[in-house]
Amino acid sequence: MSNKPTLGEFIIENEKQFKYTSGELSRLINSIRLASKIVNHEVKKAGLVDIIGATGDVNIQGEEQQKLDIYANEVFKKSLINRDIICGFASEEEENYIKIEGNNHNNKYVLLIDPLDGSSNIDVNVSVGTIFSIYRRTTPLGSKVKTEDFLQKGNKQVAAGYIVYGTSTMLVYTTGFGVNGFTLNPSLGTFYLSHPNIKFPTSGNIMSVNHCNFPYFQEGVKSYIKHFQTQKKESPNVFRYIGSFVSDFHRNMLKGGIYMYPKTIQNPKGKLRLMYECNPLAFIAEQAGGKAINGSLRILDIDPQSLHERTPMFCGSAEMVDMVKEFIVSSEEIH
Repeated sequence: MSNKPTLGEFIIENEKQFKYTSGELSRLINSIRLASKIVNHEVKKAGLVDIIGATGDVNIQGEEQQKLDIYANEVFKKSLINRDIICGFASEEEENYIKIEGNNHNNKYVLLIDPLDGSSNIDVNVSVGTIFSIYRRTTPLGSKVKTEDFLQKGNKQVAAGYIVYGTSTMLVYTTGFGVNGFTLNPSLGTFYLSHPNIKFPTSGNIMSVNHCNFPYFQEGVKSYIKHFQTQKKESPNVFRYIGSFVSDFHRNMLKGGIYMYPKTIQNPKGKLRLMYECNPLAFIAEQAGGKAINGSLRILDIDPQSLHERTPMFCGSAEMVDMVKEFIVSSEEIH
């Protein structure tokens, strides 16, 4: 990999693309890189040390917290806060956002994070990940961060990315100028550019959905799934669902496919978190030539009302997302 640029080199090389070239955003991404290596080290020890399993507590989402959820949250929080780079921090694992008091409140960016997506799979050795989203604050420099700094539409993101901790560890991110992936060389502790300018295939043959929920989906989604199952193609269509959003998204972006988490009778507003999961991965999807909708609306155009808001999610190859939207809209028109 010696002829491939490192993540640090790539960040410096591309700083000129940013509208505000103070270096703050570059330092922020570098801090995420450092924290991800610490979390990766701990994830790789799962099964050898007492770091897997539930804590017995629940998070703000009402979900049982895993030990690694807490660990990853603390690592990213300390790494970002202690370096005095951001003015606000919000996590899926915490009820409220955190105001950063350093630097006289003059930092420009807030960060929202899902510290360890898919952590319930860690004890069976399934890939998990971290998802992050960065916005430029809307309140004046020098003032304390407020709720409106976080509750911005996804189309206002200045950067978003994820780290997938799998057979290899990859950091994938965008600053609005395409999507690039970096693979960690564990012997050197360095991320190298391994997947430049990633693009979603226009279409694909993979559907990622929890098919057990089929009876509870809206009619348009059911019709699309049935259509997918009976489509005649050179390469047969397949269902591939890991249950770790980052892992499912990453595979579909590389191979072509659609990820779906529709609303159900039990979860009429959907289950995925708009701010911590859907907005960042929708930004990446669009930058890679894919699409992301909640069924009828573009994810990035949703006006958020709360930090922990949920939404249905359909994202992936553009033609497949367009088709599921047609099925949903047609079904709603009929009914």
